[in-house]
Amino acid sequence: MTNSTERPIKVLRIINRFNVGGPVYNVTYLTKFLPKPYETMLIGGRATSSEQDATYILESQGVEFEKLGSMSRSIRFFSDLRTFFALIKLIKRYKPTIVHTHASKAGALGRIAAKMMGVPIIVHTYHGHVFQGYFNPIVTKLVILLERFLGRISTNIITISPEQQQDIVYKFNVVPLEKTSIIPLGFDLKRFEESNSKRNELRTVDGIPDEQCAVAIVGRLAPIKNHRLFIDAAALVLRQYPNEFIFYVVGDGELKTEIKSYIENTYPLFNKNIVFTSWIADMTTLYPAMDIVCLTSLNEGTPVSLIEAQASGIPVISTNVGGVKDIVQANETGIIMEGNSEEELAKHLIELHLNKSLRMKMSQNARNFVKEKFTYQRLVDDMDSLYKTLLSNE
Repeated sequence: MTNSTERPIKVLRIINRFNVGGPVYNVTYLTKFLPKPYETMLIGGRATSSEQDATYILESQGVEFEKLGSMSRSIRFFSDLRTFFALIKLIKRYKPTIVHTHASKAGALGRIAAKMMGVPIIVHTYHGHVFQGYFNPIVTKLVILLERFLGRISTNIITISPEQQQDIVYKFNVVPLEKTSIIPLGFDLKRFEESNSKRNELRTVDGIPDEQCAVAIVGRLAPIKNHRLFIDAAALVLRQYPNEFIFYVVGDGELKTEIKSYIENTYPLFNKNIVFTSWIADMTTLYPAMDIVCLTSLNEGTPVSLIEAQASGIPVISTNVGGVKDIVQANETGIIMEGNSEEELAKHLIELHLNKSLRMKMSQNARNFVKEKFTYQRLVDDMDSLYKTLLSNE
């Protein structure tokens, strides 16, 4: 297929929903910065009531988008059917050369609609996967079977880390290796580097003394994020160092009331040391005030919070899930846990608090590590290169 500069290459980009997270940043930068002759229409569903709406991210970049009100995270037969026919109508009107879907629901409905409408190139990005930790075994098997079918009708499957590629290709046998590409996420990280000068100001505003270690966990308050591990580890630390730590739970979700009740009933003495902030639109107002950022998830794709934290020069501690090994250099930019216990997490928190030189070393390493690897410029270049390869094979 010959690319002509006079003739646009139309990309229909479909995302599950516009909620804050890596996928929305991904589609925002791709929509805005892919060079000519690409022309992109961006479609997505609404954020759920427990998520932070991310349309402000798109608007801040001047990116136009359309919302499909019927597109939802959960499986709803009639809503999904309406979404499917809406996508058929959009494809018929827009006539894209490439349909590129992001995340599971958009990936299922969008790819089937694209195949039925004869779209030449169908690409899907796994930003994570729901093959473990989400459903019961029977439903999980059905989901994997569906993804194998969707893999067959796809031109290319993008994973955002080598670890995820291993899962998709070898662990779950979704598609063969030659049908996959690895393209890590990309972000505007410069704003996090520049925000470091705010540390003293932000800690003064929040009333955090210089000697106190501020620890944050960022994300939806949902079962898969495993916040109880964070809370239990915090309690262990506070028993030994009651005045030297403060813990921030950043985000919102269906488990917020349950988690707060758990703290009040189990660790009432530590209430004042565990702060819930809900969602924060501008994370440059949080990260510089922190000393450590944690992730305790049972399953992940590429956790945005760990990339942003490292760009801010904050050492991280994480469970060893999903693509974490690809975005954290173990013992260099942070700590990847061997297990999943509050004792281990508490031990690492105390170690980083007491060993300031190690924390400073990890801080500098973290900034350097993510600086080039996760920029949106690299993301756009990688995607442009893949699209050109797929187009040349048509």
